[in-house]
Amino acid sequence: MFTQWSRAFPGLPEQVAEARHFVAALLHGRSGADDIQLVVGELAANAVKHTLSGKDGGWFLVTLYFGDGLLRIQVEDQGGNGIPTIRAASCQEEGGRGLLLVAACSKGWGTSAGAHGNLVWADFAWGVE
Repeated sequence: MFTQWSRAFPGLPEQVAEARHFVAALLHGRSGADDIQLVVGELAANAVKHTLSGKDGGWFLVTLYFGDGLLRIQVEDQGGNGIPTIRAASCQEEGGRGLLLVAACSKGWGTSAGAHGNLVWADFAWGVE
């Protein structure tokens, strides 16, 4: 059995912080919450920057699934040119490390096709203190 919480956000850069606040409110300061908020911020920022979600009228959807010993964070965007992948970034580049951070902070992550674009998810151990 699992519990699910979702919220849609306008595809604006300032809404990335709102997505982090949404997750913070649901996690109530539990252990690991900072890493989870960081991951949500990365996934939401990617949705706004790299997909149609960041265009006029765009949106992204954040969903949290709480299950037995597992929390899944999922961000659905409106799609774009390709699927999210980890790429090598040089030390001179300002970006390109977000998904490396997601991989380092989570138990696992992945992508799949959603109803409106891409689904990017990350799993965390949850409820085991």
